[in-house]
Amino acid sequence: MPIINVSYGAGDLNETSKASLAKKLTDVMIRMEGGANTKGGRAFAWVLFNELAQGDWWAGGESGNGYISPPGRFLIRVSVPEGYMNAQHKSEVQAWVTEACLAVTEASGEDVGHSIQVIIDEIPEGHWAAAGHAISLVNIADSVGLSKTGPRFAWSKTYFAAKARARAAAGYPADAGGLWVDPVS
Repeated sequence: MPIINVSYGAGDLNETSKASLAKKLTDVMIRMEGGANTKGGRAFAWVLFNELAQGDWWAGGESGNGYISPPGRFLIRVSVPEGYMNAQHKSEVQAWVTEACLAVTEASGEDVGHSIQVIIDEIPEGHWAAAGHAISLVNIADSVGLSKTGPRFAWSKTYFAAKARARAAAGYPADAGGLWVDPVS
């Protein structure tokens, strides 16, 4: 259930390149979901674009391009459920997103891609909702058709079990939020 929000400098994308980037980023989301190329998986794959005027985006203390490398200013935030990706998978996703942006913009030259920043935001368990109800990682797996018996889901389950133990040891109440409330055995 990722959402990708692309902020970019005015003029760095036109309508055709936005459509192409949206398709490529959707493919990235399906890939990062473990291949959830289902109606449910695609329904949750959202790409949002925010064009910022040159005077609204500063780098190095200036609004010009003196500190910007090709293809221009891009801040891409990937929102995912907490406990969904390990460090290696996050690095893969950051590379895939950057590759998609470079492919669409056909950028070349020295320091290409250095002004493409990719940030992965993890949304705590229970802080994501649809239809007015919080949904868990388990619900998301069901919605997009992902197996709950594979190694990735097992990793998430282990992550939340460790988080629950750490919180309990520190005296946090069990209902403080951010814990997997519906684990699968």
